[in-house]
Amino acid sequence: MEGNVLAVARSGVHGFSKGVCDGITLLAGLGVEGDAHAGETVKHRSRVRVDPTQPNLRQVHLLHREILDELHGKGFEIRPGDIGENVTTTGLDLLALPQDTVLHLGEAARVRITGLRNPCTQLDGFRPGLMRALLGRDEAGQVVRKAGIMGVVLQGGVVRPGDAVRVELPPLPHKALQRV
Repeated sequence: MEGNVLAVARSGVHGFSKGVCDGITLLAGLGVEGDAHAGETVKHRSRVRVDPTQPNLRQVHLLHREILDELHGKGFEIRPGDIGENVTTTGLDLLALPQDTVLHLGEAARVRITGLRNPCTQLDGFRPGLMRALLGRDEAGQVVRKAGIMGVVLQGGVVRPGDAVRVELPPLPHKALQRV
């Protein structure tokens, strides 16, 4: 399975959206260089309040362009970086990948998928109704979260738009992604 990087983004401040840029540098065990969420321990403010010593399983936020297309079909004009993702991909259904999948980004970077981003009310502050648009239900009535996936950097490297994304699945049995 392969896809491509459509866009990359980062922000040095805790805000909602991230600015799209020409490239980002992933740092092993830390995340995106210059991003407010980089670090070995959790940086998301709500999680820091609970326990600032917990490991940062949300170093990199990835979202596939096809979700942006789906949102566009629902009347939302959302661009890469708008909902805080660091890497926007195309050609891969990131939400369908199992936990512990390793994504090879560009020439050197490797990111291990830790879980799903849990949509929060900040989405509605950005665009009213966006949180609901990023939640759904499957055939069994279970909640489906579509706000992207989170990961940790195993190996650093530069990631740019147009770079290849290669999927390395973990050994069987696969575990479905859960929110992190």
